Amino acid sequence: MQEQTLEQSAEVTNGLKRMVFAGIAILLELALVLLVILRFNQQAEWIAIGTRVLAALVVLLIYSSNQNAAMKMPWIILVMAMPIMGVSLFLLIGLNGGTWKMRRLYREVDKTLFPMLPKTRAMDSLEIVDPRAANIAHYLESTSGYRLHDDTRITYYDDATAGLNAQKEAMRAAQDFIFMEYHAIEDAESWHAIQDILVERIAAGVDVRVFYDDMGSIGFVNKDFVNRLEAVGIQARVFNPMAPGLNLFLNNRDHRKITVIDGKIGFTGGYNLANEYFNLTNPFGQWKDTGVRLEGPAVKNLTVAFLEMWNAVSDKDVDDHDFKRWLPNVAPAVGADGFVLPYADSPLDSEQVGENVYISVAEYAKDYAWYITPYLILTDEMVHALGLAAKRGVDVRVITPGIPDKKLVYSITRSYYHSLVVNGVRIYEYTPGFCHCKMSIADDFLATCGTINMDYRSLYHHFENGCLYLDCQAVADTKSDFEATMAECREVTEDYRRIGAGLHFLQLVLRLFAPLL
Repeated sequence: MQEQTLEQSAEVTNGLKRMVFAGIAILLELALVLLVILRFNQQAEWIAIGTRVLAALVVLLIYSSNQNAAMKMPWIILVMAMPIMGVSLFLLIGLNGGTWKMRRLYREVDKTLFPMLPKTRAMDSLEIVDPRAANIAHYLESTSGYRLHDDTRITYYDDATAGLNAQKEAMRAAQDFIFMEYHAIEDAESWHAIQDILVERIAAGVDVRVFYDDMGSIGFVNKDFVNRLEAVGIQARVFNPMAPGLNLFLNNRDHRKITVIDGKIGFTGGYNLANEYFNLTNPFGQWKDTGVRLEGPAVKNLTVAFLEMWNAVSDKDVDDHDFKRWLPNVAPAVGADGFVLPYADSPLDSEQVGENVYISVAEYAKDYAWYITPYLILTDEMVHALGLAAKRGVDVRVITPGIPDKKLVYSITRSYYHSLVVNGVRIYEYTPGFCHCKMSIADDFLATCGTINMDYRSLYHHFENGCLYLDCQAVADTKSDFEATMAECREVTEDYRRIGAGLHFLQLVLRLFAPLL
């Protein structure tokens, strides 16, 4: 056991070293570019003029882009104040939406995959039950391409460990395939228990695929983790490997968390596959996370989301030629109630699906709209939507962590409290530790659970996924968990109703540059 622990420690250390090395290499390359440009500027006036013209063109490009104003402003200020550094940073991390090559790969895969999601009659039923809720589902169907279902059973888990245990039980019964897509995987106890199951199912002839984000896992696994997975028969791919160089796709990460078993059972939620998510380690106090289990035809939405990422990640891999095998016709689930719509969001289009769903929840609510998020870095549109709902008399509440995992981001999160509180929104902090859930609920009728934080990274830069569920037992279970979680929170609403001028100025500065983080 001691030997295994030392090996795990070495793996994490190697991952951290790789992350530090890659970061230093990118900074050095950026510094070299800046140095070259500055030296040329000092020696040739026409280059200096050209730099200013380029900066002006970049400012015009940013201003005319189809982005939220809060996203544009910090870049415009940075480029105008420091043209060389501002332009260089914008080209490095500010160009959202990936490269032309990545757009092409996703477009080609989506053109084949999404027509394989058949239209259902669930929308007609929901329009009868609640037309306003049907409007939200219609928005998701028309913009994301995923389908609403009334034939799928959904189970809500108020604890990540309970969700993982159910996930492992379902994987042990897999007969055809297991697909797993996660932002972060840690080569430690939690993953080892999963890997043992995967190896066992491979021996039984099950096709197993694992897909993870390199930056999300870089502190958790060694560089050869993919090779070791493949050595035991697990097909593995890495999204957007972190490497030295000016990577224009660096800003877009795969933040999704999806498991699909035989196309019949699916899992998603907030938790990654690392020890801290299941409280085997406690770096930030008690970790709070949640998830959902789907059984029935709606799982096809999750399968398509996985296959999209698996087949679009690279044009050098051998991809699927027949998607039908992975999209079987599944009978309606026994005990299915209400409606469910698993969906995904992509930074490669101009549609902020995750943000618009959260705003729609506030606009839908007549009685209450509650949210829980680990990071609260909002656009003006969302601040306005939450505040307007509160002014209409809706009980709007937001739960954030009591113990931060990132102190700077935590300070920015708190900088948004005042603008919400003065408009009637109530703020709670989870005192036992870090709440990593990403959920919303309104009026005992609809709720969401998934991977989408209420921050710029999730709403604008990352590949995300979520699940909208309506008029079912899982909504009641979600509300009960909200109430139990708030009982463990400290309400800080009054603490931020009035703040000093100095703190207010500091918060304004933090909020100004929050979109760049």
